[in-house]
Amino acid sequence: MTKGNLAIVLHAHLPYVRSKEPGSLEEDWFFQALVECYLPLLETLEKALRSNDQKPKITIGLSPTLLSLLEDEVLKNRFAKWIDLRLKLLNSLKTNNEKATIHLINHLNHQLASWQKFGGDLIGRFEQLQTSAVIDILTCAATHGYLPLLRENPEAVRAQLKTAVREHKRLFKIAPLGIWLPECAYYEGLDELMLESGLRYAVLDGHGLLNANPRPRYGLYAPICTKKGVAFFGRDSESTLPVWSARDGYPGNPNYREFHRDLGWDLSNKELEKIGINEKRPLGIKLFKITSQKTSLENKEKYDPESAEKSVKKDAKNYLIDRKKQLLELENSIKIDPLLIAPFDAELFGHWWFEGPLFLSQLFSQSKKEGIQFITLKEALQKNPQIQLCNPSPSSWGQGGFHNYWLNESNAWIVHQWSKAGREMITICSKGLKSDSDIRIIEQAGRELLLSQSSDWSFILRAGTTTELARERIDLHLKRFWMLIDSIKNNKISNPSFLEEIEKEDCIFPLISPTDWKTKV
Repeated sequence: MTKGNLAIVLHAHLPYVRSKEPGSLEEDWFFQALVECYLPLLETLEKALRSNDQKPKITIGLSPTLLSLLEDEVLKNRFAKWIDLRLKLLNSLKTNNEKATIHLINHLNHQLASWQKFGGDLIGRFEQLQTSAVIDILTCAATHGYLPLLRENPEAVRAQLKTAVREHKRLFKIAPLGIWLPECAYYEGLDELMLESGLRYAVLDGHGLLNANPRPRYGLYAPICTKKGVAFFGRDSESTLPVWSARDGYPGNPNYREFHRDLGWDLSNKELEKIGINEKRPLGIKLFKITSQKTSLENKEKYDPESAEKSVKKDAKNYLIDRKKQLLELENSIKIDPLLIAPFDAELFGHWWFEGPLFLSQLFSQSKKEGIQFITLKEALQKNPQIQLCNPSPSSWGQGGFHNYWLNESNAWIVHQWSKAGREMITICSKGLKSDSDIRIIEQAGRELLLSQSSDWSFILRAGTTTELARERIDLHLKRFWMLIDSIKNNKISNPSFLEEIEKEDCIFPLISPTDWKTKV
């Protein structure tokens, strides 16, 4: 076996996209992620666990908003119908030699069977994998709030962290020790709030460690620790770029499934209306392969699953061989067993890159032959009790490496709104609330404030995609927040059914605590 280890870290997250009515675009995001990413990922890990030749180990962050969607009974009851609609459409297109269509039909049927076998309990399946020491589950900030932009009110950051820890403990019966910081974003002093919440380690982008003070002795290839006792790992670009990049990495293989060619764009409005969809949008039905990077979408060739599988085996072998070379080179230059940290958005595996779960499966099955050992972040810390003391550098893994993707001309206006609402929440919570009705109201106000802080909406505004939806979400949650705050100030709810309606719609974080926003004396 090669000295050193490879730590694959996945971050699974979706914003809170629960909606009252079925068939929304946001609901599609969730169901597509289920059928393309989360269900295949679970099956990959469970299958590897049962194998005598494989020793799968990954670290995975499950955001509280994603967990709330996975737990939601309303969404669970809609999933089978969502699958059935797509199966009917695919069956109407099927011909005897249509490999791509038959493959997707089989895939959807298989994922539905996997869902039904466990009663839709993905959280229980993740928990079992953690009990079996296959995965180490991290939490995230409660609603994936971009913490450096909330730092004006430290209590707002604390509420994001403590709400997340409380929710994680409710669902998994154990408090998390690690956290996936949203967008791997760090600022000076965040480690103190992490420690206060019981969080002891996280991942940063490489420059968060390389620009640390003092400069780490072993660079990216060992964790560092702050004086507060919080450890940080650094992303290794050599280990991530081949998997991350659609242009230069494996996902750009001509045999792999094309993400952007979707039947939802190909069908006419009339054809979509026949199946109950009133607007053009992706359906998660993709039947073409990349063909080449230069091939236009309308000229893509049909997907061949057998060719794709052969490419996956080859790419997985190539990845392991390159990591082996990297570890052998590092052995000659540093005195410790090197650690390679490869963090990714979980949705890369299956959603953006359809063959991603099969790639992971091949990594596990070929790792022993290639001499690569996998490890979780928790195990890596247990193996390295003595860690160099360093202060990480402010950083993120977003474009530019710092905070500008979430703070620019397209979305900077939100920060003032967060700060203003945060100050009001802190003031009320610090004074204390006497009546049960006021406590109930401020709890819901806390939920609305947290939901408005999701970095997803800032990201969408900057990316320029579904910007109207992002603005609507931010405005909706802040409007509800201020209506609830005004009802406390005026000691009266203008519409008695209003509170019940939004409690039913934004039914997240049942254990939310207003004391998280209380100023420390």
